[in-house]
Amino acid sequence: MKQIPNLFTLLNLFFGSLAIIVTLQNGIIITTDSYGAQLVDLPEKIWYASLFIGLAAVVDFFDGFVARLLKASSAMGKELDSLADVVSFGVAPSMILYQFLRLGIAKEENGLNVSIIWLLPALVVASAAAYRLAKFNIDDSQQYGFKGVPTPAIGLLIASFPLILVNSGETVASLLLNKWVIYAIIALVSYLMVSNLPIMALKFKDYKLKSNMPKLILLLLAVVSAIFLKWLAIPVMFILYIILSLALPKQQA
Repeated sequence: MKQIPNLFTLLNLFFGSLAIIVTLQNGIIITTDSYGAQLVDLPEKIWYASLFIGLAAVVDFFDGFVARLLKASSAMGKELDSLADVVSFGVAPSMILYQFLRLGIAKEENGLNVSIIWLLPALVVASAAAYRLAKFNIDDSQQYGFKGVPTPAIGLLIASFPLILVNSGETVASLLLNKWVIYAIIALVSYLMVSNLPIMALKFKDYKLKSNMPKLILLLLAVVSAIFLKWLAIPVMFILYIILSLALPKQQA
């Protein structure tokens, strides 16, 4: 019974590894239209990475729930959870950003011949995720509030990009495939993970309406955003999550 939560954690790692596989199987496809212009695109498999990271997040939630239910929490489980999170919400999202950089740069003149150095910044996200999780493991004060944005939130944000790309208009797509926009996203999310900004945990410390009001507001906004914005709701909710956390720092205690 004590190993059941660890099986959930390993399933998290399994889904994260699948996300990496389907992301790296995407070679850039180059075709030529009737006017002789080159068209650059990615095969559909990269969208599966979003699904697998989402499944990893679901399993990541339930491993803690199952551990508390079975009273099977352990130091090993905590370490194993962080190792799985590095893969699912650090390395896998980094690979998505790596492919987005490849695709965006490939659209530029002579972009297919660009040095790999231009793609390596995507790996900063994985490094920041590992640092953030190591810091979390040695800080017992982050039970109902975080110092820095939790790694799964960053992973889900980046996992939404392929879905937004395929379901949004040309303006949004061009922004997501702009290398400078991607570099800015890499710098921002990496900073948010390693920072000490007070970020609320989406856990209910008690059942009082007053103390849980920020979480309920966030939940309501999430439902409304999902209805009107579809996949764009994820980055919008991420921004609102940060703003609400910073506006109500006392809620982190």
